[in-house]
Amino acid sequence: MSSYKSLLTILADPDQAKATLDSAANYAQKLDAHLDVLAIGVDLNQLGYSYLGGGAVIMPVLTDQAENDARTIAKTAEAALVSKITPMRYAIETAVTQQWSINDLVGARARYSDLTILQQPYGVRSNPVGEAIVEAALFQGHSSVIILPETKPLSSSLPKRIVIAWNQKDEALRAVRASLAMLQAADWVTVTVIDPPKNSEERSDPGGMLCQMLARHGVRAEVTVLARSLPRISDVLARHVLDTNADMVVMGAYGHSRWRESILGGTTRNMLEMAQVPVFMVH
Repeated sequence: MSSYKSLLTILADPDQAKATLDSAANYAQKLDAHLDVLAIGVDLNQLGYSYLGGGAVIMPVLTDQAENDARTIAKTAEAALVSKITPMRYAIETAVTQQWSINDLVGARARYSDLTILQQPYGVRSNPVGEAIVEAALFQGHSSVIILPETKPLSSSLPKRIVIAWNQKDEALRAVRASLAMLQAADWVTVTVIDPPKNSEERSDPGGMLCQMLARHGVRAEVTVLARSLPRISDVLARHVLDTNADMVVMGAYGHSRWRESILGGTTRNMLEMAQVPVFMVH
């Protein structure tokens, strides 16, 4: 697990901060990694961002609510981490930002992280700030990202049963390579292919070349080919995750252009909306 030494979690919702932080801290301790915590307060009225308690101020006028949120999250993080029975290495940074500048702030931090752990921004607690943070970490920070579902946070143990969503695309391969250390530690891995194209390079053996590559790295993997029996690919994949009692999904993060930025595409977003287990993603 030496490939994950710098973990990052970004907290912007005081109500969810504790649960997300506990999961990130569990992984940091299990991986013997340093955990960086970025506590964000979102200022919906002013431009730019600043670091509280720091000397570099881009826009000095901030709303009281944004400052209070950032400080509350930081205090929650400090109290949770300092109380850990096993001491851990961590740092907490506090920032206030306007929503439009989240890309720059989050992207600058995520690009130096081996793994970024974030809360699921969709579903019942859907919010544009959470979505912007996820997209910034993936598309601007080019970080490996784990998305935590509300229903099942990361445990202190590493995933033992992992489903790889395989479609031969570059993003999927990058996700596999980035998650290799986790795949090696798992007891069971399935390379899951849904309706493989008839004219693809792997038409005679869907997923076979990837499975061979993984085997040479000591990963206990098998191939599962599924028919598209439900309206959406994400529906088929989600059902397969439940049927196999998987602990994690590894998949590529696909997006499309929004001017010069990127946003999550339909299949990726649908998968995250219904996720019942952590999802490991790379763009």
